[in-house]
Amino acid sequence: MAKKGEVTIVGQTFEGLKQINERGAEYWSARALQPLLGYSQWRHFVQAIERAITSCNKSGNLFGYHFAGAGKPIAGGKGAVQVVDDYHLSRFACYLSAQAGGLP
Repeated sequence: MAKKGEVTIVGQTFEGLKQINERGAEYWSARALQPLLGYSQWRHFVQAIERAITSCNKSGNLFGYHFAGAGKPIAGGKGAVQVVDDYHLSRFACYLSAQAGGLP
């Protein structure tokens, strides 16, 4: 159940999308976060992520720590699996990506 003031899309909340890696660090899949931030197309969200990476660098933070490139397997027809681009975003990277977005 979403807390008061939380944005939800189809029952998903920001905290509900959080994942934990093998080192115990939290991250969010950019592809999972995309619809929550109102982007219907990946290519538009990537533009916001690229602006967020620039902001991260300008603030003196190492972007690689906050924006880890990742692949996400997607099942296709006839059992084929395609690996698509994704990012594992830190909480800071999610914040920057939300701030860097314009109208999707």
